[in-house]
Amino acid sequence: MKEVTAKEVQERLEKGENLHLIDVREVDEVEAGHIPGILHIPLGLLEFRMNELSKDTSYIMVCRSGKRSGKATEFLQSQGFDVTNMNGGMLAWEGKVE
Repeated sequence: MKEVTAKEVQERLEKGENLHLIDVREVDEVEAGHIPGILHIPLGLLEFRMNELSKDTSYIMVCRSGKRSGKATEFLQSQGFDVTNMNGGMLAWEGKVE
């Protein structure tokens, strides 16, 4: 599984890179604070909503600590998507939050 740190994601966003972030946390967690511009797909709905994603796009998966996003990364990889897990999740995030 490919992995990236929260700091690397933050630095790439601050440089203006267009990243495709998917937050797999539950609604209340995302409402409490999320990285600007994320696509919110709760982990339990991922298999039903993966038709919204493109296999031609690279995605970075985000959750609270990195565990649920790791599961999401493994699942989407098994379906042929280009995905990377953000290690440490929102607990490690020090960038802007909405």
